[in-house]
Amino acid sequence: MAGSGDALRALLRAANALLQQRRYRAALAVLKGFRNGAVYGAKIRAPHALVMTFLFKSGSLREKLKSIAQATYTHSRNLAYFVFTYKGLMALQSQLQGKKIPFHSFFAACIGGWLVFGENNPINSQIIMYLLSRILFALSRLAVEKGYIPQPKQDPFPLVAALIWGTVLWLFEYHRQTLQPSLQSSMTYLYDDSNVWHDISDFLLYNKRTDSK
Repeated sequence: MAGSGDALRALLRAANALLQQRRYRAALAVLKGFRNGAVYGAKIRAPHALVMTFLFKSGSLREKLKSIAQATYTHSRNLAYFVFTYKGLMALQSQLQGKKIPFHSFFAACIGGWLVFGENNPINSQIIMYLLSRILFALSRLAVEKGYIPQPKQDPFPLVAALIWGTVLWLFEYHRQTLQPSLQSSMTYLYDDSNVWHDISDFLLYNKRTDSK
């Protein structure tokens, strides 16, 4: 037992010594990026998939749990692959050119986005739409900071909120098929299901009556 403990401590010391080597820092950063991508993807997707599955999906408990596990795995895997690809290409470009320039980030992310998130599936679609909304806000702020557009005299957020809600409800009412499925499910619950009830049970207690009266 003592021998195995000594061997383990020696292995840990060797691993820690390796992690302190500057010449391996770029490669190790790529590996830790893979680890962080996998962990973060699981942390983000698991609770979201749990809530959405039990709120809006039908099926047995086993089917629901399988759906949650699959969504969590896909999100975790894709984010891990993307971070690994992005950081690897960043390190390679910096090594080849001897310095880091802004185009490196754009190019590496484009390649990673194409390879990892290029498949049109529900998970990737949600991630891309999440990023798109934040990009639009960020580019608007950047345009003001750089002086490309004047600083608004009043906060434009109320107008943005009004236009976004007006547009999304118009699409839901008249072009529902164009919206992403999870958004359709959420809005159906809020705006369509609230139009239907039979008695106090499915008016206050439940969304839909499960028995056949």
